Amino acid sequence: MKTKTPIFLKKLAGRNEPYVFLVLFALCLLIEFRSGQFFSSNNLVDIASALIVPGLFAIGTFLVIISGGIDVSFPALASLSVYATTKYLLDIEYQGGIILPIVIALAIGALLGAFNGLFIGYFRLPALIVTLGSSSVFKGIMQGALNSKQLTIIPIGMRTWGTTALFTARNPVSGLTSRMPVAFIVFLIVLGFVFFLMRYTMFGRSIYAIGGSETSAHRAGFNVIRTKMIMYIMVGMIASLAGVIRVCMMQQAHPTNMLGMEMNIIAGVVLGGTAITGGRGTLLGCMLGTLLIVIVENSLILLGIPTSWKSVFTGALIIIGTGVSAYQVILMNRIKKTKLLVKEAV
Repeated sequence: MKTKTPIFLKKLAGRNEPYVFLVLFALCLLIEFRSGQFFSSNNLVDIASALIVPGLFAIGTFLVIISGGIDVSFPALASLSVYATTKYLLDIEYQGGIILPIVIALAIGALLGAFNGLFIGYFRLPALIVTLGSSSVFKGIMQGALNSKQLTIIPIGMRTWGTTALFTARNPVSGLTSRMPVAFIVFLIVLGFVFFLMRYTMFGRSIYAIGGSETSAHRAGFNVIRTKMIMYIMVGMIASLAGVIRVCMMQQAHPTNMLGMEMNIIAGVVLGGTAITGGRGTLLGCMLGTLLIVIVENSLILLGIPTSWKSVFTGALIIIGTGVSAYQVILMNRIKKTKLLVKEAV
């Protein structure tokens, strides 16, 4: 037992998750010390509610980055799929529940995700270039073909689902109340499904293998093209689901309010220890990094910091996250070179 403890601690120290957790914990204590309101029940519910959409986006982004790619099209993809769904259901005067809107949005998201997967997987084009282009295509379709404008009314089924709460938390001091949206359960289901997929299935292993080295993954027997195609379809569906939840919670469909979220989401994923070059990272770290971004964005006012400074702090986290990831890659390359030199010397 005595020999195992140092090895465990050494492995733990080499991962990002403990450090992100400590920073997160310290930030929470600081906010609580300054405001006395951070750990109040309604504030915790507000943070959990604010995590739902960024959390779903982060799960999709995590899959892409692990595979060695970068996706910047998911906000535009989510916007197009949910806007097209909402507009269509309004046009046919749909009066049903939430199932049909989700199904339609998922179908559109799968189609748009397959568009990315086709060019990235089959034609082997760089993911960043393809998703930059597809982001413009999706926005163009929304603005041109759909003549997008803010929809202040959404179908009744989406309105009802968006206001349905698992429970309501009340702050006894301020009297403020906050609802825990039923959509939080959907977020947990997706999170659990992707965790199982990445941890216990061959498909998850193939994504890690592709991120490490496509050539090695192919030699090991993984179907690189098929894996990428399925993965981008999944990412499109997860992003579309996040879009539906966003519209339902906001009670309106705005064609542009999700655009521009990509950098914060990517920063949160990388901050959690996912290697920007792919092949390494955990879903736990991804969620911790995303939660850190969400808390910074939503709790500055409790620290007495004007919301106009939000971009400064978020930008600093982006620089730190990508910097740490880049440093880890450099460090790993140095270790590999050292091992090779030692082998050659022997």
